[in-house]
Amino acid sequence: MYLATTGRRDTPAPPRTGGAGRRVPGTVLALGTVSLVTDISSEMVTAVLPLYLVLGLGLSPLQFGFLDGLFNGAAAVVRLLGGYAADRGRSHKRVAGLGYALSALSRIGLLLAGGATAGIAAALATDRVGKGIRTAPRDALITLSSPPGVLGRSFGVHRAMDTTGALLGPLAAFALLWATADAYDTVFVVSFCVGLLGVLLLVLYVPGHGPAPAPPAPAPRRRKPFTALRDPAFRRILAAASLLGAATVGDAFVYLLLQRRLDLPVSWFPLLPLGAAACYLLLAVPAGRIADRVGRRLPFLYGHLALLGVYATLLAPAGGPAPLLLVPVLALLGVFYATTDGVLMALAGPVLPADGRAGGLAVLQTGQALARMLAAAGFGAAWTLWGPGPALWAAVSVLLLALAGGWALLPRDPSGAPAPEEPGAQIPERRTA
Repeated sequence: MYLATTGRRDTPAPPRTGGAGRRVPGTVLALGTVSLVTDISSEMVTAVLPLYLVLGLGLSPLQFGFLDGLFNGAAAVVRLLGGYAADRGRSHKRVAGLGYALSALSRIGLLLAGGATAGIAAALATDRVGKGIRTAPRDALITLSSPPGVLGRSFGVHRAMDTTGALLGPLAAFALLWATADAYDTVFVVSFCVGLLGVLLLVLYVPGHGPAPAPPAPAPRRRKPFTALRDPAFRRILAAASLLGAATVGDAFVYLLLQRRLDLPVSWFPLLPLGAAACYLLLAVPAGRIADRVGRRLPFLYGHLALLGVYATLLAPAGGPAPLLLVPVLALLGVFYATTDGVLMALAGPVLPADGRAGGLAVLQTGQALARMLAAAGFGAAWTLWGPGPALWAAVSVLLLALAGGWALLPRDPSGAPAPEEPGAQIPERRTA
């Protein structure tokens, strides 16, 4: 089964030559800039939130973990509503903008909440809802503004810019705390201002919709919500992504295992994600370009082989200098995200119709997120019952089975190959910022 020959004509065919047609569209660069600025704002808060809530306000780790897990799960479900609303009104930019605005306003909620648990919970919920609402419409805008042949590169550029913000945010937060003697309120105010800048950039520089669709057939019927589930190719992609997501134990456990193995000081723990993020930043664009050339199926599967390498490295016998364990684990984790995150969206995008793309991507993202939540819960239970070593061996076994299932389920796609033209088909112009 080939994604390029599924019969969809909502997305323009890629150009047959190199040059300007192979460049990343301006809309993608604008969205990447919005994500970069917004991630600086978000990660400024994320980096200091555990310290603020647990050390500053006296919440127990159990209370913080419950709040964080609850709202992350809620965000996964809210994605479905955001995707459906964006498709129904063909308003991807407005729905995404609402999500960005909610996340920015949540910083003021944290500032006004003081020590009230209810106020903190409301602010966290607002942030997670905003993130859930904006994700699918934003990714749909990327697919609608990019030719199919450069989708991998487009997502790679966007994810690289997004990750740049994720790297700069914690550094800015800790710099502010150092300069203001641990004034958390200052971090929240600056984060709010940076978040508003992201909303302003979205309003000014991101077009309101993707390319104009080709002339429709007479009297088209309104699509029902999430009709993407009727497409066999999309169902196979969804099943494979969910299956592999159920074998992904979560970054937090990887970092905890590293800290235990290396006996790292607690003060170094927040810096571990920066190593994986730096590797992701370096590899996101090259991974997207490779996916466009060889097809997105194999990079997505090979990325999970890198995750298998993370688990295997953590199972290696103890001993030797710390970098011999730390560097491979963080590098392989960065490879995993670089070859799976945006590549999965680029794999699914051409299968989905233009007027149902946000909803379809929301279903895919939600299925993967819920599967990963189940995987994290299962790994946590296995760790508690059997210990970290047996739990890791179980994760390796489950991931091997999931890779075999993903290999069988994922449709093969020569993504870089041009789609065949239909007689009389028009290639609509793309708006770029």
